[in-house]
Amino acid sequence: MKTNIILICEECNSRNYHIKKNKFNSTRIELRKYCPKCNKTTIHKETK
Repeated sequence: MKTNIILICEECNSRNYHIKKNKFNSTRIELRKYCPKCNKTTIHKETK
């Protein structure tokens, strides 16, 4: 079973990406993604 998750930029706190995550894996996701607001690649974390 998968749940929808929103990724938020560490620097500007904009919500840029929506992904699906396995519900039974409870680890927090951190990915390096491109942020259009910052205009560079930053770390994006999973929101609560």
